[in-house]
Amino acid sequence: MSACETRSPLAQSPQLPRAADGEPVFPQPWAAEAFAMTVHLHERGLFSWSEWAESLSAELHKPGRAEDGGDYFDCWVAALSAILVSRGVADADTILALQQSWQRAAEATPHGKPIVRENDPLR
Repeated sequence: MSACETRSPLAQSPQLPRAADGEPVFPQPWAAEAFAMTVHLHERGLFSWSEWAESLSAELHKPGRAEDGGDYFDCWVAALSAILVSRGVADADTILALQQSWQRAAEATPHGKPIVRENDPLR
């Protein structure tokens, strides 16, 4: 079996959103970007994969999670944010302000148009 055919432990996670054929999928483009950013920061040595797994696990086991796992990548982003804050790469207020700005931009963007932060009416 080649490295490309080997399934990663992440792909076997029960909470990961899946396509009809059972393969893991990203529910939205931002989730793929969060995934790529996490892998990149790990590869750059910001954190070990076991540290990442611990951070993600902590988020996934918090009370109030969606029963269907639909908030998996919200937990992913929260875990990544927690690591960035703990490493001093970003502060929590800045991360929250950016999240809110992107949300306002998304809400102000006409359907079918690209979401850009310039669409945030408070920016």
